[in-house]
Amino acid sequence: MIRTRFAPSPTGFLHVGGVRTALFNWYYSKSKNGKIILRIEDTDTQRSKPEYEEIIYKDLKWLGLDFDESPINEGEYKPYKQSERFDLYKEYIDKLIEIKSAYYVVYDEINKEIGSYFEKIPKEYKNNKFTVKLKVEENKKIKWQDLLKGEISFNSSEFDDFVILRSNGIPVYNFTVVIDDYLMNITDVLRGEDHISNTPKQIMLYNALNFEIPRFGHLPLILGEDKTPLSKRHGGVSVSYFREEGILPEALLNYLSLLGWNNDEQIFYYKDKIDVFKLEELSKRASIFDYEKLKWVNEKIMRQMYDEKLLENFIDWLNYKKIKINSEKDFIKEVISISKEKVQDLKGLWNFSKNYFFDNFEYEEKYIKKYMEKEWYKRLIEKAIEFFEDSDEDISIDEAEELMKKLAEQKITGKKNTYQSIRGALLGKLVTPGLYETIKVFGKEKIIKRLKRALREV
Repeated sequence: MIRTRFAPSPTGFLHVGGVRTALFNWYYSKSKNGKIILRIEDTDTQRSKPEYEEIIYKDLKWLGLDFDESPINEGEYKPYKQSERFDLYKEYIDKLIEIKSAYYVVYDEINKEIGSYFEKIPKEYKNNKFTVKLKVEENKKIKWQDLLKGEISFNSSEFDDFVILRSNGIPVYNFTVVIDDYLMNITDVLRGEDHISNTPKQIMLYNALNFEIPRFGHLPLILGEDKTPLSKRHGGVSVSYFREEGILPEALLNYLSLLGWNNDEQIFYYKDKIDVFKLEELSKRASIFDYEKLKWVNEKIMRQMYDEKLLENFIDWLNYKKIKINSEKDFIKEVISISKEKVQDLKGLWNFSKNYFFDNFEYEEKYIKKYMEKEWYKRLIEKAIEFFEDSDEDISIDEAEELMKKLAEQKITGKKNTYQSIRGALLGKLVTPGLYETIKVFGKEKIIKRLKRALREV
């Protein structure tokens, strides 16, 4: 059975490059009826923070990526954590020393190496700092058939003996991943190509411990427009950033799938692609992260999304941003349904529609100057109130059109002025969803309330 893993470090926010790595691992394992596990690599004790770990869990849950053997238990992730496995790692450190594949290096008080190495720590040095190093055999060819790049090889002479246990008692990354991948039966290690230089050291450890070596595949990196690895200098790069900007999780996974995987569709739901995913179809070249393309993907998905699902995402975004509105869900759903065609993301949806949810909005200066300050404005709004007071409580699209036509026929001002004046009186601005749709969504009571407020502002 294929077994892959996603192993983020909680030393910062979850990077979209890491998510793409997780996504391709997810596609690969699921397409082979295999499993993918989640492992937190937190042996960098100085930089690893519980708050970053919590953000990783929240972001993965928001994205909807599911893992095996690291499930959500009562709403909480319970993955493997390296910081909880130090005793296990020590067993293998001791084993390497015992078979003379590793050795202690002892330091004195001023941190200078003492003589040669020791297989066991002499008593006279037991209070000194020490590390453990792996012996590197000389002039050995280290090669593997990379799942994406073909054969890659190194000569062991390019490497000195290297540390596997730090002086603070914490094992290094290259050691812990080997132990974990072996014990977790990982068959395929898919990761960024920046890890290629780590692979020879890990293969040396696999060989020293007589472990079966997994298959390795190294994904090209995601780059910014300047062809350097995607980082903050290019813009937001964390999942949290895109969530805050109002990108849908489905859109982010859709777009990340396009970065290096050539398939026939541009817009799709990622889970629908499991059966057609083929690792050999992944590009060998780095991909450029295009923020505008992501927004385009997001816009397309928003417009295709059922209103009920979009409502769920919109309310989730409001909660994430700690924005509180008191409207009923049915009202919110109607508002976003008539607003979504004009925006690209949930943030834009909020900015475009927020005046529907609050009566105390500010009128745009342009609206005030162009309409509210005109001598005919008060008479127009008074007549509009009369017409709406005579209407039914629920107003259909057709009835709204007929009512506005009737109001314009009063010739208090021109037709365009009539329509724009009512639009602004209801929402405080001139660029809004359709006026007839707005009238239908608000209904008689809310319309009259807002028209009366506009009168008070004159």
